[in-house]
Amino acid sequence: MPGLKIKLAREGTACCKSDVAFPEAAAARSGCGSIDFMRKSWDIFCSVIDNYGDIGIAWRLARQLVAEHGLTVRLWVDDLEAFHRIWPEIRRDADIQHACGVEVRAWHGSFLLADPAQVVIEAFGCALPEDYLQAMSTRSPAPAWINLEYLSPESWVVDHHALPSPHPRLPLTKYFFFPGYLSGTGGILAERDLASRRERFQRGETTAFWQQRDIPEPAADELRISMFAYENPAVAGLLDAWAAGQRAITCLIPEGRIVPQVVAWSGRPEFKPGDVYERGSLMLRILPFLGQDDYDRLLWACDINFVRGEDSCVRAQWAAKPMVWQAYPQPDNVHWAKLNALLERHVAGLHAAEAASLGRLWRAWNGIGGHQDMHRIWSEYLPCLEALTRHAAAWSETLAAAGNLADNLVEFVENRI
Repeated sequence: MPGLKIKLAREGTACCKSDVAFPEAAAARSGCGSIDFMRKSWDIFCSVIDNYGDIGIAWRLARQLVAEHGLTVRLWVDDLEAFHRIWPEIRRDADIQHACGVEVRAWHGSFLLADPAQVVIEAFGCALPEDYLQAMSTRSPAPAWINLEYLSPESWVVDHHALPSPHPRLPLTKYFFFPGYLSGTGGILAERDLASRRERFQRGETTAFWQQRDIPEPAADELRISMFAYENPAVAGLLDAWAAGQRAITCLIPEGRIVPQVVAWSGRPEFKPGDVYERGSLMLRILPFLGQDDYDRLLWACDINFVRGEDSCVRAQWAAKPMVWQAYPQPDNVHWAKLNALLERHVAGLHAAEAASLGRLWRAWNGIGGHQDMHRIWSEYLPCLEALTRHAAAWSETLAAAGNLADNLVEFVENRI
């Protein structure tokens, strides 16, 4: 990496057993005296909870570390079915497989012991297997051990980012790495060529995208809206508002947790991929569950994107289109603080009326304030859309201020641990 300060002269480091699993690590060593040491082998552990954000982020990070930093990465995943849905190349029944240069390992309850990598990422607080921890404790030097936290727009993450936490029994120290929007955090995940790929798609590839899905190109005054959401009591009111409005709207809904509520609203017995439903000015199109790259293209192709959780929220921000975010619902509505923090940052630079309109829609979509009149909220939002579109494009350019998460991780490991 240009400008990267590599720690040098780690003396007396013997050859490690993991050189067999990670030959690139062995190649980085220049003998048993003074060595030019760079941590080239990385293990990322991901436990999939009940959605696709955890594996989505872990997979994007693994791919980027290989493609842009030339690292050797193993990704340990305990739910290959969920992984397969976001990346169909992944085989559900393979203990060891490779994709995009990443070695993918099935993480079973009974752990198949492997020599630890030089860098170990514990994604989102998943607990490492005890036998793997024991193996880490016998390595010299000890692996760099990082707990990759969830992205947060809240200001407190600056004070907690990169703090060490010694293990109570073993000679290991874990560091808490917080992605964030502010300088002094871990930054935001994005490939270096993401903006150029988006611009190339929007300049000349949207027609092919619609044709491949047997969807007509948008009419002159039609709005294309994507909706990827958790269950949401506000959905019926919003669909009613769209159906009763004057502007034609096509809402594209990938398979997911919101679909049963959309089915109930329509009065039909079911929706399956490819189904189309019309009411008033609204046309609903049900899409199959999309892999990561196709989902990015959907965000790029639509005028407004309703997104949820972390991964789709980040990708919607990089899409440079207006978005409406649904935070992952948590007990006692503690997720509202995170939503309000991101909203406060996101509306910076907007005129007061536009910021207020966007805020009302975000909060109503997240249940803040209870049941609200979605007809009124949507009618106030729609006249602001042109300004919000310009703002979304400018916002995507400001996201780089906190740095790139993958770059920041590599630099932190090589320079500070």
